Amino acid sequence: MALKGIDMGNFFISAFEKLVGVVVVLLLLAVVGGAVLATMQPGGGGILAALGVLVVGTLYVILIAGSLYLALGIYNNTKRTAEAVELLASK
Repeated sequence: MALKGIDMGNFFISAFEKLVGVVVVLLLLAVVGGAVLATMQPGGGGILAALGVLVVGTLYVILIAGSLYLALGIYNNTKRTAEAVELLASK
């Protein structure tokens, strides 16, 4: 199923890879923004709360980004394995 030389499956996978990169950057910005807000809250937390937000938020971003990139890695490995099996079957 090619449309003008573009495989739609590859288009969506590459778009998803770019989307994952954007989401990771936005999540990191949200963590930093949350830490700044935690520091500025009157009567609450201060530096200790900001460090807590940074640590927990960073761990969360690592978990989410790792899961998304793991899914992309599984897709890429499955695709490579299928291509290798097709090559062996054609011999």
